[in-house]
Amino acid sequence: MTLSKFQKISLLIAYVLAVYLFFPENAYAMHIMEGFLPFNWAAFWWLATIPFVFAGVRSIKKTVTLHPSLKMLLGMAGAFAFVLSALKIPSVTGSSSHPTGVGLGTILFGPTAMTVLGMIVLLFQAVLLAHGGITTLGANTFSMGVVGPFVSYGIYKGVKKLGAPLWLSVFLAATIGNLMTYVTTAIQLGLAFPAAIGGVTASILKFLSIFAFTQVPLAISEGILTVMVINVLSAYSQKELQILSIFTGKELPTNKRRVKP
Repeated sequence: MTLSKFQKISLLIAYVLAVYLFFPENAYAMHIMEGFLPFNWAAFWWLATIPFVFAGVRSIKKTVTLHPSLKMLLGMAGAFAFVLSALKIPSVTGSSSHPTGVGLGTILFGPTAMTVLGMIVLLFQAVLLAHGGITTLGANTFSMGVVGPFVSYGIYKGVKKLGAPLWLSVFLAATIGNLMTYVTTAIQLGLAFPAAIGGVTASILKFLSIFAFTQVPLAISEGILTVMVINVLSAYSQKELQILSIFTGKELPTNKRRVKP
């Protein structure tokens, strides 16, 4: 049986979602939970995030207005981020980490579009899964929807300019974007809760160490998975990737070759 255009990527996402549903882990997730941040810091991160959201709304509106056929691919990028970032992988420290899934959408649609998708993902997780929160939505969006995508985008463009193969650019963009999301969250928590001894710096190092054991292998795994998804898209979504390549001016795998994993 030959799979249709989006069936392979749908099966991949369904598999990851099934793992989450049937093997849940009750642990503290890396999204900052509801009410955890002091009011002033929660408000600060909301204000810092809003300009990027407005820019992302304009970017998405322009994309779907000029090319309505890209709506499905945009929705798939959001679903990919929702499923991956909903996973809770237990850490040896007693807490947990999770992938982010923002690298894929960033590579395809740009960082500001991923800010909007990231906020929507985090909002649904807060409401439906009690993963994160409304008051901390600004802070969580800033780390996963602003810093992660912008770092991923910069890495992707920078590595390509150095002449690296496309697969390496995708891998590094997704991997480092994931890691920087967690670095940002550690900074947010360190600023809000400085240690009695050592202050903000000691607190940031403490929060970083909590997730380091699981987050590094998770980031690498997310990088590999993102390359695999790009492979599927390059084989079954040629028309959409061709439109994106022309529309965004980015090099995407618009021929029948596969990106080497």
